[in-house]
Amino acid sequence: MADRPDIMLRSLFEKAVDVADPMKSLARFLPEKPAGRVVVIGAGKASARMAEAVEAEWGPCEGLVITRYGYGRPTQGIEIVEAAHPVPDAAGQAATERLLDLLKGLGGDVFVLALISGGASALLTAPAGDINLSDKQAVNQALLASGAPIGQMNVVRKHLSNVKGGQLAAAAYPAKMLSLLLSDVPGDDPAEIGSGPTVGDESTSADVKAILDQWKIEVPASVSAVLAEPTGVLSAQDTKLSEVTNTIFAAPSQSLEAAKTLAEKFGCDVELLGDALEGEARDIAVEHAQLALQRQKERGHMERPLVLLSGGELTVTRRGDGIGGPNAEYALALANALNGAAGIYAIACDTDGVDGAAEVAGAVIGPDTPAKIAGLGETMAGSLERNDAHTFFNKIGDQVVTGPTLTNVNDFRAIYISSV
Repeated sequence: MADRPDIMLRSLFEKAVDVADPMKSLARFLPEKPAGRVVVIGAGKASARMAEAVEAEWGPCEGLVITRYGYGRPTQGIEIVEAAHPVPDAAGQAATERLLDLLKGLGGDVFVLALISGGASALLTAPAGDINLSDKQAVNQALLASGAPIGQMNVVRKHLSNVKGGQLAAAAYPAKMLSLLLSDVPGDDPAEIGSGPTVGDESTSADVKAILDQWKIEVPASVSAVLAEPTGVLSAQDTKLSEVTNTIFAAPSQSLEAAKTLAEKFGCDVELLGDALEGEARDIAVEHAQLALQRQKERGHMERPLVLLSGGELTVTRRGDGIGGPNAEYALALANALNGAAGIYAIACDTDGVDGAAEVAGAVIGPDTPAKIAGLGETMAGSLERNDAHTFFNKIGDQVVTGPTLTNVNDFRAIYISSV
């Protein structure tokens, strides 16, 4: 691998994805299948794979799971419905109504298994009050373009919904519920995964208004009307959440550790920068470029290359009309800051295989990235200005395209540093 750092970096990414596959990570968190009626529900980009893993252990089950278009899996009894992500659609709304109907009137002798992963925020669509789907879509699109961190986006989503912020679990009460969560959020807070449909939250309508004001997001009158009153979000101490247990079965830290172990097997030293990085993608990229150059200078002649690993969830403030996502934008900004620096390569990909709204996981860069774009009518700075990172990497053939990975532990970044 020493002569092909780009291939090595792709191998590290593939390892990070592989260890987070629910078929390999979920079973040990499942109890024996309870006697009596069992209902399986779920939502998220990994939820269909999670349902497949459950039935591999328990056999056919009753239930309904909502996943992203193209992320369905063959199941024995659990129905899989596909809907839109990251902006919700009518299919998601209709499926959410059916899922809630499935939970109505359940008694305390019923066991509900909830399967929640990243993407549930968009896929579970039950607008509160008089908010209609187009209103919900408009707010969601504005949040995605604003540069707001995921935690703040989720606060808004919870209070505009009849299913998030513990309301899904409340709909099943008094049935007992085990919620298995695949974390895609910095800090692995269960309340943030999929906007916490089975987890209480102490935020208020006033908090939502402050976030909307901070990011200058104008909302329809229906949203303002909902926020004028207390919403349906439940406190963590609410009795209706007393029968739910929330358990994280896979998280970004595990994927980074697996990548670290593999990099060391390839003969590299590894420095972990953290699994919960947040911030503007292009700004973090500049910081990482400076750090990479600093480490290269400090280490001088290196017998063993150094790999910097990081995870988390970066954001993009939309300035232009290009096609991009946080990982591709990070990679482009990193390449721009490094400007062909010898001996430094990098990869930045989303572990679900979708960076932003594009069917592209991310991109790789190297010392030859600036030369590859020469003569193609593009510049790194210009592409950054337009938020057009996916187009840039498509033109030079350095996109990473995986198709649906069936898991989601968020961003994966690795920087390979060798001697000049």
